[in-house]
Amino acid sequence: MANLEKGSKKLLNAWAFYDWANSVYPLVVTSAVFPLFYGAITVIKDADGNKISDTVNFLGYAMNNDSLIGYVTAFSFLLIAFMSPILSGISDYVGNKVSFLKFFCYLGGVSCIGLFWFSLDNLIVGVLCYMTALIGFWGSLVFYNSYLPDIAFPEQQDQISAKGFSLGYIGSVLLLVVNLLMILNYHYFGFESQSLATRMSFILVGIWWMSFAQYSFKHLPKGTHEPQRVTRKVLMNGFNELNGIWVALGKNLVLKRFLKAFFVYSMAVQTIMIAATYFAVEELDWGPQDPTTGLIVSILLIQLVALVGAMATARLSDRFGNIPVLMWILGMWTVICMYAYFVVTPNQFYITAASVGLVMGGIQSLSRSTYSKLLPLNTEDSASYFSFYDVAEKIGIVLGMFMYGYIADVTGSMRGSILFFIAFFIIGLFLLNKVRIQNSSGKARV
Repeated sequence: MANLEKGSKKLLNAWAFYDWANSVYPLVVTSAVFPLFYGAITVIKDADGNKISDTVNFLGYAMNNDSLIGYVTAFSFLLIAFMSPILSGISDYVGNKVSFLKFFCYLGGVSCIGLFWFSLDNLIVGVLCYMTALIGFWGSLVFYNSYLPDIAFPEQQDQISAKGFSLGYIGSVLLLVVNLLMILNYHYFGFESQSLATRMSFILVGIWWMSFAQYSFKHLPKGTHEPQRVTRKVLMNGFNELNGIWVALGKNLVLKRFLKAFFVYSMAVQTIMIAATYFAVEELDWGPQDPTTGLIVSILLIQLVALVGAMATARLSDRFGNIPVLMWILGMWTVICMYAYFVVTPNQFYITAASVGLVMGGIQSLSRSTYSKLLPLNTEDSASYFSFYDVAEKIGIVLGMFMYGYIADVTGSMRGSILFFIAFFIIGLFLLNKVRIQNSSGKARV
């Protein structure tokens, strides 16, 4: 089938629809159901609900359960950071970007299904599925994000980037609601226990992700040029392209400065998004209230508010420019973290969740479209350029999650990590201001 014309409504919608397909993973697995499931099987409590132990044994080592998930997550992102530049460089050269997107999609979807068997007795296999699901999701984003300058013109990129995130929020909330109804009313769905219903939700995530992705796979272009045979020379070409882009970044001061700022503030944003539920489970005083319901309410609140935030940010960027709006968002993140440090009650957490939702969608969609706008016009190696964007994000997550795990292991509490996040947002704000100054001279297009 012939490629759709760049900028066409059908092509843009097909690209954005992959967000609908894959966003169920970060919501259900990363943020909502899996953290609660993981906590339920790794935390030992007495009859009154008080925590007795949260230590797990993994590969012969006893460690805090939050530390384990933090270290595993950091290691997974380290692998992604190493692989994505090589793969994206190769995909630009051989011209089959969609094949790489499919591979990581299927890897992630099948791994989500594998989480059905996650248990303390089967911890190694469960952790491996958690790792490969994470690698599948973030690996696919390297190629998905790199399509943005290929399928949309600069004036379309803010809106379509926000639309993708918005579709993701809507689709993921729909499946989460189905999963919650299934988990909370498991006997009506024919399950013997709530645990079995929870495990089934991971299977639904994998099926949803792989099934809805087919629409995007059908319409996204296969590549920007004629495919070439994969050889050893092609493998090395991935490194050669990266080296060439590294040189090009040295000549594009605005893009280089933006990447530095993005690296710093993304470290805090992504770690918060991954660790927020684990924080709420262990750091808040839920009293007699079951934390499951409260956490689900807060997660749904974040998703719904994030939908509004993403679309509002796109409109504001049209009026005031991308960099100034990003700076305002970072300022809001700083204030939210200052407040979150003192959060101890569920109601305070709900306020924090609503505030996070407002800025979460905006910073993700606007960061992606800003970077796309800063790329050289008519570039043919967009995947390699976006690999730098993704590597900055992944290395930031590695550092952030390692710090999160280390602080939890040393102090027994993850509250101290919030202080580091505040510092990251302030530094990111300072670095973005340098981009703003450069942009005011007319050398940037944002």
